[in-house]
Amino acid sequence: MQAAAQVTPLETQAVRASMVRKLAGQGIREPQVLAAMEAIERHRFVDSALAGQAYEDTSLPIGLGQTISKPSVVARMLELLVQARAQPLGRVLEIGTGCGYQAAVLSRLACEVYSIERLRGLHEKARENLRALRLANLHLLLGDGMQGYAKGAPYAAIIAAAGGQAIPPAWLEQLAPGGRLVAPVETAAGVQALVVVDHTPGGMRQTVLEGVHFVPLKAGVL
Repeated sequence: MQAAAQVTPLETQAVRASMVRKLAGQGIREPQVLAAMEAIERHRFVDSALAGQAYEDTSLPIGLGQTISKPSVVARMLELLVQARAQPLGRVLEIGTGCGYQAAVLSRLACEVYSIERLRGLHEKARENLRALRLANLHLLLGDGMQGYAKGAPYAAIIAAAGGQAIPPAWLEQLAPGGRLVAPVETAAGVQALVVVDHTPGGMRQTVLEGVHFVPLKAGVL
């Protein structure tokens, strides 16, 4: 991408380190999450015209009406996934590949990552963005994320980058015992909140956390 040619490695290393310090100041404590966020160059996943904003705590457009989430939101959701879990995570399913940034960060936290995207244009963009990284443990899929990916199940963790009115049954079916799911879900008040679902011996335990704003969860492949 053009952005890579415009910014030197030392400059990107410095701005990533600054971003990570800010994340730590905002309460992110898991060292492996902070290390993964520092390792992956976020500017490589946005258009070159937006590269200068890549390390600010803001969401940015990535095309087709979709966005790359704020670094603080990515870090918060990943921290929830790894808390009190085996290090690294086992197999993880990501719903909504988008530009591929979160999938790349996940690849440094998990043994294996399956990331599914319903929009062909974004699927291809993510594949292009990720090609140079050669992440052998990351598998990109084109498909309906609401159905999950049964062939890779069960998953130690599932994370979603889009929010619906409820968590699709397929995700719960594909979550391994002891596994954790983190996703935005629309509440009764009509606003999105971050929800954590733990697959416990007694069944699924759901915890509703802070409000968030994600693109709507949709079915089908385009």
